[in-house]
Amino acid sequence: MTATPPSREATTAPPHPGPELADAQGPLAWFRALGPRGRRAFGGAYGGYALDSYDYFTLPLSMVAIAAYFGLNNGQTGLFTTVTLVVSAVGGALAGVLADRIGRVQALIVTVVTYAVFTVACGFAPNYETLLVFRALQGLGFGGEWAVGAILVAEYASAKHRGRTLGAIQSAWAAGWGLAVIVYTLVFQFLGDDLAWRVMFWTGALPALLVLYVRRNVQDAPEAAEARKKNPHKGSFTAIFKPGLLLRTTLFAGLLSTGVQGGYYTLATWVPAFLKTERGLTVVGTGGYLAVLISGAFIGYLTGGYLTDVLGRKRNIALFAVLSALCILAFGSIPEGSNGLLLLVSFPLGFCMSAIFSGFGSFLAELYPTAVRGTGQGFTYNAGRGVGAIFPTLVGFLSDSWGVGGALIFGALAYGIAVIALFGLPETRGRELT
Repeated sequence: MTATPPSREATTAPPHPGPELADAQGPLAWFRALGPRGRRAFGGAYGGYALDSYDYFTLPLSMVAIAAYFGLNNGQTGLFTTVTLVVSAVGGALAGVLADRIGRVQALIVTVVTYAVFTVACGFAPNYETLLVFRALQGLGFGGEWAVGAILVAEYASAKHRGRTLGAIQSAWAAGWGLAVIVYTLVFQFLGDDLAWRVMFWTGALPALLVLYVRRNVQDAPEAAEARKKNPHKGSFTAIFKPGLLLRTTLFAGLLSTGVQGGYYTLATWVPAFLKTERGLTVVGTGGYLAVLISGAFIGYLTGGYLTDVLGRKRNIALFAVLSALCILAFGSIPEGSNGLLLLVSFPLGFCMSAIFSGFGSFLAELYPTAVRGTGQGFTYNAGRGVGAIFPTLVGFLSDSWGVGGALIFGALAYGIAVIALFGLPETRGRELT
C-alpha cells in the first residue's frame, strides 16, 4: 500500500492523555495538554533546538575574527553559511528518513551528536579549507534536529494547541542565539580574537549533556509509533514525490521553506558583520543590539505560535513575510550615524522574522501522513534551507560593492517567494494527524 495524502486516510487519535487535557484553558493549556510523556519530549526537543541554534551562531558571531585570521573576503566568509545550509539539506532529508525508520528519539540523538562533534572540530581547523569542510559536516546534524524534534512534539500535541506548542519549540532558537551572544561577548572581551573564535567553537560540546537526558527520559508518541510500524512504506522519498497531492505538497512546501529561510539566514549571517564593520560598533555594542533583536525574536516565536492557531497557518506566514520584508528594507536603509533608530528597528525585525517560523512545525507536520512525516518535513524544510543558502552568499559577494546594508534587499525578495508558495498549499489549522 502506498502512502496517501492526509485527507484520504483514516485519522488516528492524537497521542495525548485525554480530551480533558486537550480542552484545558489558560495560557499554559498547550503544555498541560501534552501529558507527562509529551512534556518530557518537549524538554528534549526544546533543548536540542536551543543548542542547535547555539552551535550555528558560533560562526556568524565569530565571522569577522575568522576572516581576519585567514585573510578572507566577504564572498569567502559567506561561503561558510552556504556550505552549512546546503549540506544541512542533505542531513535534514536523511534525518527525516531515519525518524520514520528508527523512530523520532533515536534520530534526534544522532543529529545532536553529529552537530556537536563537528562544531568542536571547527575550533581545531588549521586553515580555511579545513574549517569549510568541518562546518559543512556540522550541517549534517544541524539540518536534521529541528525537523525530528518538531515531529516528536507535534505527535504528542492536540490539534487545538499544536500551533502554540510548536511555536514554543521554535522559541528555543532565540534562547540558543541569546546564549551564544552572551558567550561571544564574554569570550571576545577577555581573549584575543585569534583564540576567541576557536574557544567559541569548543563550547559547542554542550549538547553532549542533552543526549544523556534524551536517552533516559524521552520516548516516541505511542500511537504515532504504532501507526508508523504498521506501514511498509515508512521513510520513502518515492512516496513524497508520487504524482498527486503529496508531490504538489512537497514542491510548494519546499518553495515556501526556500523563501522564509533565504530571508532569515541572510539576516542571521550578515547582521553581526553589518553592525561591526559598517556601523563601527564594539563587541559589547554589537551584543547589545543583538540582545534587542533576539528579545524581539523570542517574543515573536511565542506570538506567532498563538496567531497560527487563531489566524491559520497560511495567514500567519503571509502576514509576517510581508512585515519581515518591510523591516529588512528599513533596517538596511537607515543612514550612518542613526544608531538609535537602528536599535529601534531591531526589535520589530527580530519579532517578524521569527513569528513567521512559528507555524512551520505544525504546518509541515499536518501536510504529511505519519509513515512519511519525517521524510516529508525533513526534506521540504531542509531543501528550502539549502536552496535559500544562495541568498546570504549573494549578499556576501555584492556587499563589496553595494555594502552589506544595500545587499540585504535580497533577503526581502526571498520573503516574496514565500508568499507566492502559499497559493499552492492547503490550510491545515485544526487537522488531526493521520
